[in-house]
Amino acid sequence: MTKTPIIIDTDPGIDDAAALAIAIGSDKVDVRLITTVGGNVSLENVSNNVLKLLKFWDKKIPVAKGAKGPLVRSLSDASAIHGASGMDGFEFDGLADGCLLTEVAVEALYKEITRSNTPVTIVAIGPLTNIALLLKVHPDSKSNIERLIIMGGTITRGNKGVLSEFNMATDPEAAKIVFSSGVPIVMVGLDIGWKALVLPEDIEKIKAASKTGKMITALFSHYRGGSIKTGLKMYDPTAMAYLLVPEMFQTTETFVDIELSGALTAGCTLVDLKGYLGKSANAIVCTDIDVRAFRTWFVDQFYCRDNRGD
Repeated sequence: MTKTPIIIDTDPGIDDAAALAIAIGSDKVDVRLITTVGGNVSLENVSNNVLKLLKFWDKKIPVAKGAKGPLVRSLSDASAIHGASGMDGFEFDGLADGCLLTEVAVEALYKEITRSNTPVTIVAIGPLTNIALLLKVHPDSKSNIERLIIMGGTITRGNKGVLSEFNMATDPEAAKIVFSSGVPIVMVGLDIGWKALVLPEDIEKIKAASKTGKMITALFSHYRGGSIKTGLKMYDPTAMAYLLVPEMFQTTETFVDIELSGALTAGCTLVDLKGYLGKSANAIVCTDIDVRAFRTWFVDQFYCRDNRGD
């Protein structure tokens, strides 16, 4: 089976770690590159977190550090949700050797995209700063990007502002550039993650499944995206779910814009479901998810061969 080449742009983050586990353990995708961006915690911490995970899995995947913070704003992180390091709750055994590139993320992205014989899918599960810089500095990269699957935005309410989701609100200017770029986009929003709950009985199954399952559930014990006793919201893993099993989702093609100047709404994703603006669709937006199917699928990922450990 031919694997889909992907690049993951990320800011681990506990749910990012679960998303990375799913992608790296999948036999359907080839993770060519991981780029990091300041978001959930600092760039140094998120980069170290990727390297910790790669050593844990004994994987050799190139990693490139990206932007420390937003294009024009100050970084306001989510350490209150993910802990000071971004992945509190598990004691990792150091960092992977030989994975961290000397190139910055924008150049590593460009090199990997343009040398690929097959168009590359980018899965962006952090603020969109690196992707915006890539599209501005190297606009010719667009021709070899198959699509961009984004965990971010919301059709309804927010989690960083009243109407704004964390990844978009962290760097609205970057999000505006990306959604205006013409690259095919799939938006898997905050409101999908709210529905994609993993319940206590699922967490027990994951813990018993594998070495990775034990590690992920240890991280979950420090995750404030819900309660481990009543259910945890899985945001970033829904982007991987769309990549691997899109039939679990309901979607619509529509126009999405990003509010930049609103005093109360900066970073809001304006999802024009009714076509009021009369503009052509620039994104496929996920509007619903089969929650039962997601829970079953999510648990199954931690029995995956590549992530299994004694």
